[in-house]
Amino acid sequence: MMIQRRGGICPPFSCLYHTGVLGYHKRIMELHYGDSSFSIELPEGSGGSVIRVTPTVPEAAPEAIIAAALDGCGEQIGRIAPGDNVVIVTSDITRYTGSEIYLPLLVERLNRAGVADGQITIVIALGIHRKQTESEHKKIVGPLHGRIRVVDHDCDDPGKLVLLGITGNGIEVEINRTVAEADHVILTGTIGFHYFAGFGGGRKSILPGVASRRSCMASHFAVLNPGEGAGKNPRAATGVLEGNPVHQAMVDACAMVEPLFILNTVLAPDKRLLAAFAGDWQQAHAAGCEYYGKEFSFAIGAKSDLVVVSCGGFPKDINLIQAHKSMEYGSRALRDGGVMVLLAECRDGYGNATFFNWFRHAALEEFEAELRKQYEINGQTAYSLRQKALRFRIILVSRLPHEEVRTMGMIPADDLYEALEMAEEFLPEEYSAYIIPEGGTVLPVLRQS
Repeated sequence: MMIQRRGGICPPFSCLYHTGVLGYHKRIMELHYGDSSFSIELPEGSGGSVIRVTPTVPEAAPEAIIAAALDGCGEQIGRIAPGDNVVIVTSDITRYTGSEIYLPLLVERLNRAGVADGQITIVIALGIHRKQTESEHKKIVGPLHGRIRVVDHDCDDPGKLVLLGITGNGIEVEINRTVAEADHVILTGTIGFHYFAGFGGGRKSILPGVASRRSCMASHFAVLNPGEGAGKNPRAATGVLEGNPVHQAMVDACAMVEPLFILNTVLAPDKRLLAAFAGDWQQAHAAGCEYYGKEFSFAIGAKSDLVVVSCGGFPKDINLIQAHKSMEYGSRALRDGGVMVLLAECRDGYGNATFFNWFRHAALEEFEAELRKQYEINGQTAYSLRQKALRFRIILVSRLPHEEVRTMGMIPADDLYEALEMAEEFLPEEYSAYIIPEGGTVLPVLRQS
């Protein structure tokens, strides 16, 4: 979509901030921001300028979709001998997966095969996250709460960790002892884009899911090329598995466990179950990633001068670390030197106490050198944000202090109207633009000519 300046009314679009219910008509779009929203009026003929996906929602009930996926795992379940103990690994509360639906169905299949409740343990793959509360356990396991043993992974307790081996790129793989000593391990979770591991799900349940803090950090450090000043590996990117060093480290670690099978879901932005993939831990995951990549990618003919991105509102814009996903994906639709307007309320600030401290390093070379000396996962996210702030002009509409936004290399704005006025200063007389209303869900992909 090409847009011409309008002499300072509301530069590229007519927009209005509101907190109530919007009276829609065909040219108005709502962009969520926290619990409220901005409305934006699109120019005529602008349908192709909106980047959003509408995945096909199946008619079958979620239980039927899960059951159909598990039907293909009969051979693997048949390998469980009488008395064998089974560990099911599942995600924590920060990643909704549909676990309260699929875990009871999975346990039912195990029961049918002669596996008693007492032989089953559910391990929550916390990675380096905090332990879960009792109410969070209830949400994760649903009707299994109080019936099946549930334990939280602890990445810092050496007594609960076991060294399995070393990956091809030299990472020592220490994982949860309960998982390592199980007769059979079943991995569960959900598949989605990941900005440097390519995709979530599958092998990620082991590393970083149930790995030691040291192993987690080492696997994420693989995002950087070997050697001082060598920069980020370009294959460690969203939607990329082949040649991705972070993905390969996770695969190497998972192979040491030899999971019995995996069960991964694919969810719509509103959490409806779209599909489930179960079976061999590599093949089923690859199939799920292929499906997700097709459903949640959006082909564009060219990159634009301006991209207006909403994270999708709360909780997707709860903090800047979460909002960075939308920034990362949206940048795929923006030409170098272009302008991004990012709507991210960030009511909880940065999402980590040390995140902002990384921006004492303004130059990328200095930033990278410090990251290599003292690697932190949040530092990696800060580094990635700084890269984009230098490559594009990013106008951030948020609650964050203006001076701190400037320190990070971005331009602060209080609302969409102000942000679009600022954007016009950096845009040519006629410019192209995209609007992305659910930035954390869709990946713009440049169409091959």
